[in-house]
Parts: sequence; C-alpha cells; structure tokens
Amino acid sequence: MLLNLYNKYAINMYSLFFKRLIDVTAAALVLIIFLPLFIGVYLLLMLSQNSAIFTQDRPGKNGKVFKLIKFKTMSDKRDAQGNLLPDAERLTKVGKWVRSTSLDELPQLINVLKGDMSLIGPRPLLIKYLPLYSETQKRRHEVKPGITGWAQVNGRNAISWNKKFEYDVWYVDHLSFLLDCKIVWRTIKKVIIREGISSDTSVTMEPFKGNN
Repeated sequence: MLLNLYNKYAINMYSLFFKRLIDVTAAALVLIIFLPLFIGVYLLLMLSQNSAIFTQDRPGKNGKVFKLIKFKTMSDKRDAQGNLLPDAERLTKVGKWVRSTSLDELPQLINVLKGDMSLIGPRPLLIKYLPLYSETQKRRHEVKPGITGWAQVNGRNAISWNKKFEYDVWYVDHLSFLLDCKIVWRTIKKVIIREGISSDTSVTMEPFKGNN
C-alpha cells in the first residue's frame, strides 16, 4: 500500500514538475548543439522549394490549440481546380530526405520551450480529427503532445490508427521517467535505421476517418 502511494506520488511529481524541467533543459541544449544543422536545413529547403517552415494549428493538452512548427517537406502544388495534389506528388526530393532523417521535427523544440509540447507524448494531430475520437481515444489529450512518443517507437506511420491511439492512451496511463527514457532510447534507434516513416500505402499517413 505504501509502495503504491509512493509510486503514485513520484509519478505525479515527475509529470507536474520534473518532466517540464527536463523538457526545457534538453530542448535548449539540443537547439544550441544543432543550431548549425538547423540553419543548414533551413537554407537547403529555401533553395530547393522557396519555403522552409510549416506552421499549423494543432490541439494540445486538453484540446488547447497551438501553432505547430515543422520544417516544410512538401510543395504547395495544386491541380486545375485549386486542390492540393496528393502527398506523394508534393513531397520534394530534399523534403523526402529531411523526413527520412526526422529533421522535419527539429523546429518543434521551439514548441517545447514555449510550453505547447513535451519531448515525449502523443503526437499532435489535426484539429478536424477531434470529433472523430472515441471517449477512450480522447484521453490522449490528457497530457501534452510530444515530438516522439510510445506510438512512434512502436511503428510510427506503419501502424493502424486504432493501434496508434491504443499506444497513446497506454502512455497516458503509464507515464513515468523510466518510460520516457526508454522512448528516447528507442527513438534514437528508429531515427538511425529510418523505420516507420511511411504507412504501407502512403508516403505519410492516411487520414483518420473515424472508428466506423
């Protein structure tokens, strides 16, 4: 009984205080260390596609909307009716490389410093998906979204939406310092071998259309 209370107290202290402290410290250090790389990718994207930064409204903790910042990997090419072309046709050569190395996520460290995101947590998805979630799936918003998370190290875009949400909710229920350390380690391995970048049928991930 006492052990369970201690574990619950330790987890609460980590999620309420130490996790944020680690986020800010680590994000600042990584940005400083990789600043030359950040600038290099920015210039490379500007030269190849005339734009480098992509921002989009995404729901964060408790559904609060924030501006997600990423390196832009796709062009804005449209068809004759003005509709955006499929992802596969808009993904540039440089953008494909940036995605495969996960460098497109680097600007989200700014979101972490601002407090919109955490280093570890469920990925922030599109606002239009909010009405499509089941009551259980909505629980993914009980914590801050992350740059990487339990779903990302267990398949990323190569797993189904339902499985991804299952992993997200599992993370919410098991959040701890040791689990976050495990996710960081497995993320590094995933980035090195470039696994799970795309789904089986798309260069990114098929849209979520609900549970029916």
